[in-house]
Amino acid sequence: MTSFQVCVDAGISLKQVFLDEPDSELARSLWAEWHGRRIAVIAPTLWAYEVTSVIRNKVHRGRLAPELEGDALFAIHQLPLKLMAPAGLHRHASEIARHFRQPAAYDAHYLALAQMHDCTFWTADERLFNTVRQEFDWVHWLGERRPADQSGQP
Repeated sequence: MTSFQVCVDAGISLKQVFLDEPDSELARSLWAEWHGRRIAVIAPTLWAYEVTSVIRNKVHRGRLAPELEGDALFAIHQLPLKLMAPAGLHRHASEIARHFRQPAAYDAHYLALAQMHDCTFWTADERLFNTVRQEFDWVHWLGERRPADQSGQP
């Protein structure tokens, strides 16, 4: 996989705005590392709908004060990333979802985009990571960046 761009999921992106999320520090340091190395961050256009929906849900469930919703939306949509919807993305995402026997193709869009752009994909979703890591060694989970004493590994 090439190193001039990286694909990220909504989970890692949201940790840039919500600092009280688990592993927010890890996500912020990873993003800063990419910035310092001039690595472009990409995501499928689905990303914009996902992050907006998560923020709305946080307000609805009382986890974010309503008066902060606008600021959170502004902050997340100001992140330096390029949203993409290349031709064939949906078909490729569907194939990936089918291959991994997934009932929905949302996550597969991120995988498809990374594959189409020959770049790594970073996710905050451990379940997704565990599902695909045997076949897609270019997929990384944010939890991999935890210090050994915090990850439960020796």
